[in-house]
Amino acid sequence: MNASLTEWSARFLKAEKTRIGIAAPTSEIADLDVEDAYQIQLETIRRKIQSGLEVSGKKIGLTSKAMQEVLGVNEPDYGHLLDGMRVENGGCISSSRLIQPKVEAEVAFILKKDLHGPDITVDDVIEATDYVVAAIEVVDSRVMDWKIKLPDTVADNASSGLYILGDRKIQLREIELPSVQMSLYKNGDFMNEGTGEAVLGNPATCVAWLANKLHAFNGTLNAGEVILSGALSAAIEAKPGDHFSADFGEKLGIVTINFE
Repeated sequence: MNASLTEWSARFLKAEKTRIGIAAPTSEIADLDVEDAYQIQLETIRRKIQSGLEVSGKKIGLTSKAMQEVLGVNEPDYGHLLDGMRVENGGCISSSRLIQPKVEAEVAFILKKDLHGPDITVDDVIEATDYVVAAIEVVDSRVMDWKIKLPDTVADNASSGLYILGDRKIQLREIELPSVQMSLYKNGDFMNEGTGEAVLGNPATCVAWLANKLHAFNGTLNAGEVILSGALSAAIEAKPGDHFSADFGEKLGIVTINFE
């Protein structure tokens, strides 16, 4: 890795620690490509592991056609989840932990088998999944004012922040993922809604995509990991005092989080 990419990893880590946003990498490296952006992300994760954190899973972003069109891309991106990112269902998040958080709701897969690309199919994902749960992802950007292009969010660990898992563990044979319906509420007010079909037609398709994408970086999806499969609707800005609930219906239930 060249020195400038290593330096960007250090900048992102400092921004996360100080909660002061930075300029986007593409504002200084006009030709920054996605491959180099992933190298920045991987360097940041390497440093975090070195500091004692452990990878607890992966997240998939840009799974909706609308968001892909906004950033001018034709495939999702991914980031890493670390054990320090998980917050309990119904818990509280201090404003001191994040810079400019937004809330998304999605289906999380918990794996019981490893998934090694490059030829993973939806059937492989189904076989490797222990169960699914409702989830909230709190995305955050270390880039000021969310002024990002695709390489910027990739370098910034796909704008990962925190995540919350629901309490109902559902086997895939008990649920039709494309038909999952979710309604997102902020302070009791309806914000938006989405279905499993909104993410590449099926959340399991997103997980298969990720397993195959990771192959290019010598990565895998591992048994025991949490895989956030992509937001079912648009992200909603969160401020101190806000309460969010994502209602996934009778089977997957409700997942909630508070900001203070």
